[in-house]
Amino acid sequence: MPIQSPKYRAIYNAVRRIPKGRVATYGQIAALAKLPGHARLVGYALSALEENHNVPWHRVINAKGQISTRYDPQLEQDQLHLLQAENITLNAKGIIDLNKYRWRPRTKTQP
Repeated sequence: MPIQSPKYRAIYNAVRRIPKGRVATYGQIAALAKLPGHARLVGYALSALEENHNVPWHRVINAKGQISTRYDPQLEQDQLHLLQAENITLNAKGIIDLNKYRWRPRTKTQP
């Protein structure tokens, strides 16, 4: 069970909204969780996840369109494989095309 602080819950709920085959940035998730400017907190929340969770953490990448480095390089490989399993591709430099794969949630003003 992930840490259940109100901020972490808001972050996890925002991440759960990312559809399969799409990605969002840490900053985007922070804004959706009503925590603008707290992209780093998103990273902390995702790193606090325990094994049996339903949060698609692998769909969150940095603003450059890259998988962020981790203390355990295996986690980077895990994220890469999970993204590839959803048909999300990276170019030769390890960058995901945000124009193609970035999730753009509908807002209340959109039809």
